[in-house]
Amino acid sequence: MQVLPGETSMAALKDIIARDYGTPAVVIDLDIVTHNIARLQAACEARGLENRPHIKTHKSPELAAMQREAGAAGITCQKLGEAEIMADAGFDDILISYNLIGEEKIARLAALIPRARIIVAADNPVAVDAYAEAAKRAGKPLEVIIECDTGRKRAGVESVADAIALAERIKASPQLRFAGFMLYNPEDAVAQTQAFLDEALAGIRGLGLEASIISTGGTPNLSNLGRIRGTTEHRAGTYIFNDRMMLACGAAELADCALHVYTTVVSRAGPERGILDAGSKTLTSDIGGLDGHGLIREFPQARIARFAEEHGFLDLSASSRKPAIGDVVRVIPNHVCVVVNMVDRLIAVRGDEVVGEIPVAARGRIV
Repeated sequence: MQVLPGETSMAALKDIIARDYGTPAVVIDLDIVTHNIARLQAACEARGLENRPHIKTHKSPELAAMQREAGAAGITCQKLGEAEIMADAGFDDILISYNLIGEEKIARLAALIPRARIIVAADNPVAVDAYAEAAKRAGKPLEVIIECDTGRKRAGVESVADAIALAERIKASPQLRFAGFMLYNPEDAVAQTQAFLDEALAGIRGLGLEASIISTGGTPNLSNLGRIRGTTEHRAGTYIFNDRMMLACGAAELADCALHVYTTVVSRAGPERGILDAGSKTLTSDIGGLDGHGLIREFPQARIARFAEEHGFLDLSASSRKPAIGDVVRVIPNHVCVVVNMVDRLIAVRGDEVVGEIPVAARGRIV
């Protein structure tokens, strides 16, 4: 492929990645990562909010430490296994934003509670009762926040009455402490979320309770940061790297994309098609509602049309420039979080220099 003016250093970096690590390789630019971390921290501070970044995107104590050093007040984990990895690394303020149910998790949670400040989320009585049992075994009270659904139709109580009933159940347990509410509202549902929250807060005050935490979430909701009155913190994860979904929703620009999959064109069997050595085992089949499976920086009109496990099928019909066999290209994934979970390490660069590797320590911690 012809190297255009200004691309010499990038071509050299691609050569180093391909020679020393092979492709496909998942590469992060720490300069962009640092910028993204600082920008979100400043946005939270400007609105009087604590920043509790979600580590499910990077799954790395090293990157979580960068977020903490920039001012993050705590971290968010989606699964108990992630929280265990982060506690092992010395993190001592951890929100687990997912219902934990079953004896296996009760036992592990009981072991984790004495090691850090642990806050758990619940949207049902079964989870609340599980938390009470874990706290009893640990001999230490456990903070619980109630997850509320205000339109996303994922997890969370759908009615204020259910939220208040759960708060009352938490209050009735000597092992538990009511901490507040957790929200992940649709980006266009600020008003209805505010109404839900206001009514829920009035309801818990009737029980003699106060919410010390009102936690909002999501990188797509950064445009709504601080717009819900009463919010105390925000949980964002994808912002640290960004991806094609964040480009599509307006939460990021190309310059904010810190992670690329470096992949080699290994076949050009036809004039309008080609094959990448990154397939579903690298870029994953999560398209995030978008067309194609990633944005190729060097050939933005090329389309990653479909996958086999180790094959990325290129449709080059709309691309005036076409890659040659052996070309290394950079792909912004549709959904970065699932891509990170496919690899053991991230190759770290600053500009055009490789500076090391970062282990994905919580990779595969889905339990």
